[in-house]
Amino acid sequence: MGEQPGESQPGRGELLRRIGALAAPTTLIAVLQAGAQLVETVLAARQGTAALAGWAVVLPFSLLLQQMSAGAMGGGVASAIARALGAGRREEASSLVLHALLIAVAAGLLFALLLAGFPRTLLGLIGGAAVAEAAAPYAMWLFGAGALPAWLANTLASVLRGGGRHALAARVLTVAWLGFPILGWALAEPAGLGLAGLGIGFAAVFWGAALAMAVVVLRGGAGFLPSLRMRPQGALFSRILSVGLVACGLAAIANLTTVMVTLQLSAYGPVAVAAYGISARLEFLTVPLVFGVGSALTALVGRAAGAGDWRLARRIAWTGGGMALLVASLLGLSVGLMPELFARLFTADAAVQALAARALSFTGPAFGGFGLGMALYFASMGAGKMRWPMVAALSRFGIAVGGGWLLAGAGMGMEGYFLAVALGITAYGLVTAASVRPGVWRERRAAPA
Repeated sequence: MGEQPGESQPGRGELLRRIGALAAPTTLIAVLQAGAQLVETVLAARQGTAALAGWAVVLPFSLLLQQMSAGAMGGGVASAIARALGAGRREEASSLVLHALLIAVAAGLLFALLLAGFPRTLLGLIGGAAVAEAAAPYAMWLFGAGALPAWLANTLASVLRGGGRHALAARVLTVAWLGFPILGWALAEPAGLGLAGLGIGFAAVFWGAALAMAVVVLRGGAGFLPSLRMRPQGALFSRILSVGLVACGLAAIANLTTVMVTLQLSAYGPVAVAAYGISARLEFLTVPLVFGVGSALTALVGRAAGAGDWRLARRIAWTGGGMALLVASLLGLSVGLMPELFARLFTADAAVQALAARALSFTGPAFGGFGLGMALYFASMGAGKMRWPMVAALSRFGIAVGGGWLLAGAGMGMEGYFLAVALGITAYGLVTAASVRPGVWRERRAAPA
């Protein structure tokens, strides 16, 4: 099956309306999530520099949990369901729910085993023994009690998004992200639990979200009733994993980039680790802000691709990519022009403030390209075209880690790492954008019946 333009192609205004209608509720969730994560950063900083450094070494793994469950494997779930519905295979969409839940359980338990079972060993490799000791109680609660419900809640939300029910998914997650900072603060400060209280708060709100989301989906909230009493099928796992595993690999590479840069900066001491943690948090806040548009692109592109209309799929992708570029550029320019202001939001430590502001002056202006790349990455999941996003992620890793090492060794010191991170972000956006073209986005074989 090649290019099938369809009987009529909607105009740009209609595409903007379609994307906006699906993106609006998820964008609300993204804003609430970003706000909750900012509060979490402030609460961690109020526990002291050692606690902030401990929180910073957990950050890449916490982000990985959210990105894999909601955007990566979640995107694989939404893409598979959207393509099935676009091709008129409603029974397949119903059967995919069981397979998505089995994947979520396995992944949640793996996160819990590794990061709650061996936090001092894994985190000590990145930040050293003292930092890992401060981080361990937080990691054990966050992942030991929170990884499984986070995977289940985000997977079920992806089922709803695959069915085009973005608003319904948003209603449940709204409660979770409104409740987390309040509960986290109460446990961390009045209850005196510190970082561990933040982990307990996260686990509690996501157990509630997972149970509520299960009720919604089982009652047909996605537009169909799930088929749960069936023998799992390899072909249906493949529908999800062919996109989801690659997307999880991309999320892992993105967070491994942050881990490796943190490891390189740990030679400069805890202040450098804490400062880069603030910079990385703001960089990754671009992801939830773009996720609203991205989740809409996964569903809309998936439906167009399932119907064989690749011209429409590309037009949807570029329309949404432009929206994400605008939003991320506005954020990035604000950060780049006022880095001291943003650094002061997170910590009162003058040394950490100064270094974080320096990092943000390099990375902030690159946020626009990162937003464009992320939006088109979500669109690529809908299209089932993941090769070039993988190349983009590897380019980012190579430039940020290898380039940082070279620039630092050439006399730039820590600023060499900050510049390399910014260049890596930019390369990621450019390579991903270059892949959304007719030579790549087209069907080379008939879709399965």
